[in-house]
Amino acid sequence: MNNKQIIQALGFAIFIMSLASCSNTKKLPAGESLYVGATVKVEGPTLKRKERKVLESDLTALTRPRPNRKFLGMRIRLLAYNLAGNPKKETSMFGKLKYKFGEPPVVLSDVSLEKNAAILANTLDNRGYFRSTVTFDTIVKNRKATAVYKVQAAPQYTINKVEFDTDSLSFVGSNIRSTARRSLLRPGRAFNLEMIKDERTRIDAMLKENGFYFFSPDFLLIDADSTIGSHKVNLYVTLKNNTPKNARELYTIKDVYLYTNYRLNATNTDDTSKKNAILYNGYYVYDKAKRYKPKLFLQSMQFEQGDVYNREAHNLSLSRLVNLGVFKFVKNRFEVAGGPFSQLNAFYYLTPNPKKSLRLEVTGTTKSNNLAGGQLTLSWRNRNTFRAGELFTISAYGGAEVQYSAAQKGYNVYRGGLEASLAFPRFLIPFWQIEKKGGFVPRTTITLAYDLLNKARLYTMNSFRTSYGYTWKETSRKEHTLNPISVNYVQPLYVSPEYQAGADTSQPMAKVIEKQFILGSTYNFTYNGIVEGRNINALYFSGTIDVAGNVAGLISRGGSPDKPSQLFGKGFSQFIKTEADFRVYRRVGDKSTWANRILVGFGYPYGNSREMPYVKQFFIGGNNSIRAFRTRALGPGSYKDVTHDLVLDQSGDIKLELNTEIRTKLYSIFSGAAFVDAGNIWLYRPNKQKIGAEFTKNFIKELAVGAGIGLRVDVSILVLRLDVAFPLRKPWLPEGNRWVIDKVTLGDSRWRKDNLVFNIAIGYPF
Repeated sequence: MNNKQIIQALGFAIFIMSLASCSNTKKLPAGESLYVGATVKVEGPTLKRKERKVLESDLTALTRPRPNRKFLGMRIRLLAYNLAGNPKKETSMFGKLKYKFGEPPVVLSDVSLEKNAAILANTLDNRGYFRSTVTFDTIVKNRKATAVYKVQAAPQYTINKVEFDTDSLSFVGSNIRSTARRSLLRPGRAFNLEMIKDERTRIDAMLKENGFYFFSPDFLLIDADSTIGSHKVNLYVTLKNNTPKNARELYTIKDVYLYTNYRLNATNTDDTSKKNAILYNGYYVYDKAKRYKPKLFLQSMQFEQGDVYNREAHNLSLSRLVNLGVFKFVKNRFEVAGGPFSQLNAFYYLTPNPKKSLRLEVTGTTKSNNLAGGQLTLSWRNRNTFRAGELFTISAYGGAEVQYSAAQKGYNVYRGGLEASLAFPRFLIPFWQIEKKGGFVPRTTITLAYDLLNKARLYTMNSFRTSYGYTWKETSRKEHTLNPISVNYVQPLYVSPEYQAGADTSQPMAKVIEKQFILGSTYNFTYNGIVEGRNINALYFSGTIDVAGNVAGLISRGGSPDKPSQLFGKGFSQFIKTEADFRVYRRVGDKSTWANRILVGFGYPYGNSREMPYVKQFFIGGNNSIRAFRTRALGPGSYKDVTHDLVLDQSGDIKLELNTEIRTKLYSIFSGAAFVDAGNIWLYRPNKQKIGAEFTKNFIKELAVGAGIGLRVDVSILVLRLDVAFPLRKPWLPEGNRWVIDKVTLGDSRWRKDNLVFNIAIGYPF
């Protein structure tokens, strides 16, 4: 784009903005002004700058109504409303434009200055700025009106002391007093009505953990005495005199009933009848069809007869029953048991999932190495296989990726496979029984799979894999996966003469088709801080340890790459691999998030292995990595493969990747992003056929760097992502020439063809 075109584009943009601005006020009723928002100015003798800014922001957000929404500085919806005129039908094109997309003007007469001022004054009182004043005015210019509120904030009151004035001789009174040491209300803190409400909720929660099932925050009274002077206040926590008797009593569990075939639309009493229930370890299980072994509920229920009611145990029981995956719906209720004691009967109603199900998944993919294709997966599931919550799954998949660029046309990829897994909702450890508490059911999974990979005109590989492992969660954020047994055997079925000729002289090509026998163990820990909110002020960490060949090496008494030791007549791999993925998400403004990732991987090959097995090595570049470089085409180190026409996946034993991305909501379902990616992979040991691939102390000089922008379409069930990126630093160039920022020429079609990389993907890159 030349300078003349840029000037024309800017002129057109200014014209559109001017047109929108004029149209916004042209059709207003006579005497009206367009309301464009409110400004709150706060002053006070004791206010600090940061405190004043927070108050102004919070108070401004309380004013109503909201002005018409903007997009790129323009009120597009208001413009559409005005341009649509007065259509006769709402279903016509102009009717939809006006009433479905358009937005009527918000005018000054819609604003109640007095009401807003009262809300602001009340909010200031609730925050301890007693006897503050709020005045208001309007500013009208060019038929656009702004409401201005001026706040004179009085000094904020702070807490002087807190007293828990309850009867220490009663159960409930002594329990309330025992919570004082964890109180949110502490001397020196600012008075805040929201904090007082939170304190009542906190006390109620602690009482619920100690048997007070019928207690409520409304039974607590927190009086404030602001007459003591010096802008201080005393707080007194008391129990209301009219608190009902049942709220003052501690309840225990008497009987627990489980109905395993509850129908949501049940109208008869059979679904809630206590008849024909089987008593098993203190639980009454009603299972007329004998679908479930009673031990399934023994590991799920956190209540036992005689236990003091505990809300945490109540919630954990529900959570465990849901996480079994056997029941579609789970609900419960408590009722007071008859008799002289304060006791509760617990009832759980369970609606089963269908025992067997068939699922078909279709996915589409596109990669930055010009491969596009899809995959079809058919899964059959058998729930509750052995009547104790087991899940048996068989999945078959098939897919293809077609190379659509002229240089690599015809080198298509076809893949297929079959996988069977059996998951038990408990730990299965020989000679050892673990009863894990908490709301998440641990799982033991046995997997057996076969995979087939065909790269047309090159080779066909098949692999067998099996594993035995455990998955369990500490909390909703912390998850562990341990596979003490993990076996993977890979071998070529067919190698084309064309590829074999290259493999005979090229070690990198030969490595791709080498036989691999991996016998080891893996452990992964994941902390996912974004489960309760998407990418907003959150942390994420995933760490993996993969160890292979250590036990086999002891049995076979070691080996070397030139004379590998064998197990079952097969040479096996020996290595230790670790990987850590650390991410930080921070909100930047109301509509933007700053996402960062550091990914570090290290593989140490030893014994039989000179390098890590190909299927266990690291790769870099592509949709979810360094997006300015083709998928798996980067590295290792400063090495670049130019020895043959085939573009091979480049692999390494060590990996370092850094990503940073600003994500901003643009409009409706559309969001934008700007990003910078950096990183590379390296070999642990030197390779004569890959000069520059070895990891050295100068690894920083071999980092690749790329930047770009992206568009995301978020439709709730999925995020469609389009990124375009280009290199800023190419590590294979001679030292001193690796930075190529000064060579970026977006207007040059040849440069765009050689450097721009487009990525289409589903989901965020990290």
